[in-house]
Amino acid sequence: MFTGIVEDLGEVEAIEHTGGSARIFVRSATVTQDARPGDSIAVNGVCLTVTGLIDGRPGATPVADEPPASSPRGFSADVMGETLKRSGLDSLAPGSKVNLERSVRLEDRLGGHLVQGHVDDTATIIRRDPQEHWEVVRISLPPGIARYVVHKGSIAVDGISLTISAIGADWFEVSLIPETLKRTTLGFRRPGETVNLEADVIAKYVEKLTGGTR
Repeated sequence: MFTGIVEDLGEVEAIEHTGGSARIFVRSATVTQDARPGDSIAVNGVCLTVTGLIDGRPGATPVADEPPASSPRGFSADVMGETLKRSGLDSLAPGSKVNLERSVRLEDRLGGHLVQGHVDDTATIIRRDPQEHWEVVRISLPPGIARYVVHKGSIAVDGISLTISAIGADWFEVSLIPETLKRTTLGFRRPGETVNLEADVIAKYVEKLTGGTR
C-alpha cells in the first residue's frame, strides 16, 4: 500500500527483456536507503517487488540475497507480461525518469490517499495550461474507470496522488503546484504521452457492496 506521495524521481539504468516479461534496473539512492529484496516500491504507480540492490560502485550488479557492502545506488525488479500490457512501463527505456515511492508503514502520515499500486488503465495527456502559480493538465478518462472519478475526488496519475479539479465526459483535469512539477514526471510529460491511472479503491469497494458490477 502507498499514499501517492512521490519520494524520488529515479532513473532507469537498464531493461532486460526475457520473453514476455522484463527486469528493470532503477537508480535511486533515496528509496534504497532501507530497502531489502522482497520489499515493495511503486514505479510510476506500479507496485514492484525488489529483486536486488545495485551496489554503489560503478558497474556493479544487483545482489539478490543480501544488501551490498556499500550504499546501494538503485534496485532491480521483475515486471510480468500482464503488468507490461496494462501499464506504461513497457514504454520505459534507459534514461527514462520514473516516480518512486516505498510502501507505507502503519505509523506513517497519510499525506495523499490510499494507493494500491495496481494500475486500472492507461491514459493520454491531452493538453497543459500553465497559470501564474500552477499548471492545469488535462488527461483522457478511460470509460472503464470513469464511474470512479468525481470532482474533488482523488486519483493516482503515474503514482502521484492528485485531486481532480475538473471533469468532462472523457477527460479530467488536475492542477499541479510548482513542488509537484519539480519533483515528479508530470513536470515534463508532454501532450500525447501515456500515464498510468489508478482510481480510488474506496469507490470500488462501495460499488461492490452496493451491488455494483466490479
